Amino acid sequence: MENSEALKELVREKYGQIAREGGCCGGTSCCGPAAEGNVILNISEDYSRLEGHVEDADLGLGCGIPTDAADLKAGHVVLDLGSGAGNDAFVARRLVGEKGKVIGVDMTPDMIRKARENVAKLGFGNVEFRLGEIEALPVETSGIDRVISNCVLNLVPDKKGAFDEMFRVLKPGGSFSVSDVILEGDFPEELKGAAELYVGCISGAGRKSEYMNLLVESGFENVRIVKERPIILPDELLAEHLDENARKDYAASGVRILSVTVQGTKPMASPNACCTPLDKAGACCT
Repeated sequence: MENSEALKELVREKYGQIAREGGCCGGTSCCGPAAEGNVILNISEDYSRLEGHVEDADLGLGCGIPTDAADLKAGHVVLDLGSGAGNDAFVARRLVGEKGKVIGVDMTPDMIRKARENVAKLGFGNVEFRLGEIEALPVETSGIDRVISNCVLNLVPDKKGAFDEMFRVLKPGGSFSVSDVILEGDFPEELKGAAELYVGCISGAGRKSEYMNLLVESGFENVRIVKERPIILPDELLAEHLDENARKDYAASGVRILSVTVQGTKPMASPNACCTPLDKAGACCT
């Protein structure tokens, strides 16, 4: 628990700095090799083509575009996990329209402040941002149509707890579309312990099989990867943590770092909740 709290504080500190300074690649030097304050590896995708894109909310911190695969419809209620300055939330808002609603949750106070400033400037009445942690969402049960997230769940130490919360807040039949970083193979211990790689979404990444299995254990159906691309760590970055022989071993190991978009659905009849009255023994009636 102590280590988990330390990791959360690291994320708050680094992402709070980015919120204050104006973005990963705009106004700070946090993209690229991790040296002299370069703490975020830029693996984001181009949002400029998307309707609803707000430049002031795009801090270059994602690893995909989860709204592309989220099947957002007019009137949907959308929850954006780790919403940052509001980048994905504003794109989602464009898709769900005036009758829909978007809720962003982030644990970094500076990000929430920046997101609220952005929504105030835009005058959107159906977008709100709440301070909170993904493992204990400040969101009512079964009130969300779609959950989205962009390169955030890999930063959560308790991924099962996060997935359980996603399941809880979704309506029966609701679904998630999350972009994240996962691993195939074993990451070198020296890289797992690198704080800047954790904050940059790399060393916090879970194994592909474990990640997918945890989602199924949380109750989701039809869990699948709908988009995948490799992430190549620059040699300069690897050289900061691995000696020459270790870098050769890493190159020969076959480990792959992948940016993926994952989808899944909460069943209409949830196995983790009673949809019918309880009998006298407290069991679900059938």
